[in-house]
Amino acid sequence: MQRAVYKPMPFRKLAPGASFQQPATYKPVQADSPALEVMTDLQRVSAATTTADVSLSQATQIMVARSVRLLLVVNEANEIIGLITARDTMGDRPVKHIKEHGGKHGDLTVRDCMTFIEDIDVLAMADVMRAEVGHIIATLESVGRQHAMVVDIDRLSGEESVRGIFSLSQIGRQLGMPLPTFEVAKTFAEIKSLLAA
Repeated sequence: MQRAVYKPMPFRKLAPGASFQQPATYKPVQADSPALEVMTDLQRVSAATTTADVSLSQATQIMVARSVRLLLVVNEANEIIGLITARDTMGDRPVKHIKEHGGKHGDLTVRDCMTFIEDIDVLAMADVMRAEVGHIIATLESVGRQHAMVVDIDRLSGEESVRGIFSLSQIGRQLGMPLPTFEVAKTFAEIKSLLAA
């Protein structure tokens, strides 16, 4: 039953030396732990998104602010049209695009370097529910990727939606050991040498 009157709560002074609480660190796992323990569940954590017309530098800033290395690219209806990773914004893709199409790095947008939806491979939630952490690591390493998206199908509508994301770097943190990840070229000279190869 709803109250008719609510009394204000009492304030008190903050104690000297008080700190603040932070989200729990990643739960430690083993290779045989359930795969769901290392999946970023989008039912619990909001997806990091951007639009295709955002500049590459803005997309990188969004990733830094959200502490992620992958953004879902969405349209006005909030439908996924692709994805972009830190490797796409800071790796060799921008340089290749400029080499092929001209222009300046500052003019590049997410659309110029993103992976479009028709080229995105995903894992099925039903398979992930039966998998262990070791299966996810083996899957990512077999395709040479840092991330994998997981899709679920609504039982009533039959519509597919992204339910979660696996990140090799997050899995490594939870395992307490570094896992091989893509090296992102950090200087223009490194990018230039990648193109020359």
